[in-house]
Amino acid sequence: MSHFSAVGDGPMSQVQALLWLLCVLYLVLASSGSGSEPHGSNVTLSHEYCVLGAGPAGLQMGYFLSRRQRDYIILERNSGPGSFFNKYPRHRKLISINKIYTGRRNREFNLRHDWNSLLSDRPNLLFQRISRELYPHADDFPRYLSLFEEELGLKVKYGVDIGRIKAFDFKGHQSYSLTDQNGIRYQCRVLLVSTGLWVPQQVDFLGSDLVEGYESIPTDPEEFKGQAVLILGKGNSAFETAQSILGRASRIHLYSPSPVRLAWQTHYVGDLRAVNNELLDTYQLKSLDGLVEGRLDDIAIVRGGKRRTGKKANGKSVKGKEQLYLTLSQLLDNHNGNTSSKVTAQNLPGYHTDNFSLRQPYDRVIRCLGFKFNFSIFDGSARPPQSSGARGRLPGLTAWYEGRGTPNLFVLGTAAHSRDYRLSAGGFIHGFRYTVRAVHKVLEQRYHNIAWPATNLPISQLQTWILRRVNEASGPYQMFQVLGDIILLQGSHCEYLEEFPLQALSQLSALSGRHVSGHGFLVLVMQYGLNHTDTLGPGRAESEWTKAWRSNFLHPVLYYYKTLPTETDMRQRPVGWPLPRPDALHHMVEDFLTEWDQPISHSQPLRRFLEHCLQTDLRPFYAESCFLMSLTSHNPPVFCRQGYLRKQGIIGNSHLWQHAREAGLMPNHRGDVLHDDDTSVPEYITRAGAAVISRVNFDL
Repeated sequence: MSHFSAVGDGPMSQVQALLWLLCVLYLVLASSGSGSEPHGSNVTLSHEYCVLGAGPAGLQMGYFLSRRQRDYIILERNSGPGSFFNKYPRHRKLISINKIYTGRRNREFNLRHDWNSLLSDRPNLLFQRISRELYPHADDFPRYLSLFEEELGLKVKYGVDIGRIKAFDFKGHQSYSLTDQNGIRYQCRVLLVSTGLWVPQQVDFLGSDLVEGYESIPTDPEEFKGQAVLILGKGNSAFETAQSILGRASRIHLYSPSPVRLAWQTHYVGDLRAVNNELLDTYQLKSLDGLVEGRLDDIAIVRGGKRRTGKKANGKSVKGKEQLYLTLSQLLDNHNGNTSSKVTAQNLPGYHTDNFSLRQPYDRVIRCLGFKFNFSIFDGSARPPQSSGARGRLPGLTAWYEGRGTPNLFVLGTAAHSRDYRLSAGGFIHGFRYTVRAVHKVLEQRYHNIAWPATNLPISQLQTWILRRVNEASGPYQMFQVLGDIILLQGSHCEYLEEFPLQALSQLSALSGRHVSGHGFLVLVMQYGLNHTDTLGPGRAESEWTKAWRSNFLHPVLYYYKTLPTETDMRQRPVGWPLPRPDALHHMVEDFLTEWDQPISHSQPLRRFLEHCLQTDLRPFYAESCFLMSLTSHNPPVFCRQGYLRKQGIIGNSHLWQHAREAGLMPNHRGDVLHDDDTSVPEYITRAGAAVISRVNFDL
């Protein structure tokens, strides 16, 4: 009241009081919602980029967008980043390697063995700040992502649950509208989907309602004490579950259509890892556990008789639970029920084949079949198609990770694994951190006309740069056969592009803004051999450089093309090859230490291959040799033209200077040194038979 009395009692004071009350009412209404953002179906917020999901892929893209100062927002339905890892893996042990002690200080090399850190310009923003365990606890990863987001100041909005995504036309370009649980719409020119895979994969068969899911099973091993357990699936989640109860369950059987694939045999990190495979011992050493193959669509799970009554530790009797039988749906007389009255000896496989592997009943059946992409939030105008591989669990994408039929919608992270499913590491953090970076470079070229970054190198330094990449680079090492370095040859120099998506090679000019000249180009790829050998047997590795093409383990391969392959060439490439047949091919022999630095086995064969492709002598020479060849040849080696003659000049007495002038190798004026700004240098190089080179002074 004292406030109003200070204003006065006239008509004007009443108007002021009314205005003041309206302001207070507005503030109360505005603050009644959660957070500072407005609520209501009429609110629309616009951004150039919308990143859906604040998992590792979303935050990784957020870093690149932030560094370029783009208009973006990351939308996350949960209250913190990396929410998937708050629940999964259920038994809380990551299988992503966190190898800290490599014996090397090279940061790029160390990322080859750090499978959890994201890429940034902060040398200390690594996962090892959170954990130093080789296989960390799952709780550590959301903590690392929170640290990553906080220290880089990424723009993330939590508690935004997007329920509908629609496409609309904006100035002739397809854009996207995202509606959240409060009716707020987010409009964006480009949609970057990084929601991961979190919808449990299920198979519909008779009795599937009796099966427990990996997402809901108890994680206390004591809950399985003395029980017979059937697990559907043979991936890491199935073996992780089996390993956790191995010392409590009476027997564990794993059932799926495919046999076990071991990661150390297939070189695919998504296959069964050794850290989870103790059940293989108990199976092969005949200790009641085992693996069986069969189609999931053909089975039925039915209730049978009850388990025998047991006793608790206090002596009280406990009724046994009704047991479950696995049978074939075609053997059941009535497919509409699962009661014990429907189960007879005649409709169990053991009646027809008395040696049926799974004839004994189970106390529980657990589904561990992995996860799939959530297509339900997209309407028809914005929904990417299902991929042809991975049983349709993933969206179908172009080679540059754009949805097929959904322009300006890109898929990042685990959900983009359809491009390299069962081939490389794109479904895992240590792989997709590089594919996200590649997608960002595509975005910069398409929407901002910024060409793919390139390093300009004199040809004389190309071999040294290639050796440096194969010995240090983490991107091609992790994303083998998927990302590769492109070397555009330009005569006396070259443009070196790092980590381009190889399957998009036919679209190189459009995606990178760089062009292939008449000199052709090289592609550097890391790949495994195609020869199928005993992974641990004798002769599993090749050590003779003359037989490098027979290498089985990861090793560098160089492809030389005179012209850019077409889309048809890419489709018709040989089976297992990452690229079409080139005009020339070079394998660098595999190395036990993954160090390709030996002069005879690695450096010399590489130099001879480059000389063949470039038709140029790439040997290094001492200054005296360069000087001698400059006096006796109109076309001295490129090493001398681009190194000794250009950077050092010719130093000698007056007799030698006169000799050089008469031979046409030196300008006809006095002086001891040729300066970089001397206009006679290009003319001099031309007269000496050398092409004019780039003025970039690249220092190794």
